[in-house]
Amino acid sequence: MARSRDNARNVLGTPLEVCGNDPVTGFYRNGCCDTGQEDAGMHVVCAVMTEEFLKFSRQRGNDLITPRPGFAGLHAGDPWCLCAMRWLEAYRAGMAPPVLLTATHENALKVVPMEALETHALDRHVDA
Repeated sequence: MARSRDNARNVLGTPLEVCGNDPVTGFYRNGCCDTGQEDAGMHVVCAVMTEEFLKFSRQRGNDLITPRPGFAGLHAGDPWCLCAMRWLEAYRAGMAPPVLLTATHENALKVVPMEALETHALDRHVDA
């Protein structure tokens, strides 16, 4: 079972949950949107791919669709840890894919406003 590397927290302040294992995602390929010094792109937003976002990303120079050695390519419905800046760029363009707040690393909030993430959340946060 995949685990967060350093008992990381999500944007809700609870333990970071797994984003996806089929395909295995995350900068460290542990299924979680962990981050660290090596992750200059901050791959911290757990998003569920859409056709629109995949095309948008390819147009911006990051082809997540085309298979290549060690990477099978992504399809609509696949969960994937995205760079916070790319997700924010897509959000501003009206192309952001939905996110899983429980699997989005708290460092995403250094780049993306919580309100933006909440508008695209598949797992809506409700205050008790």
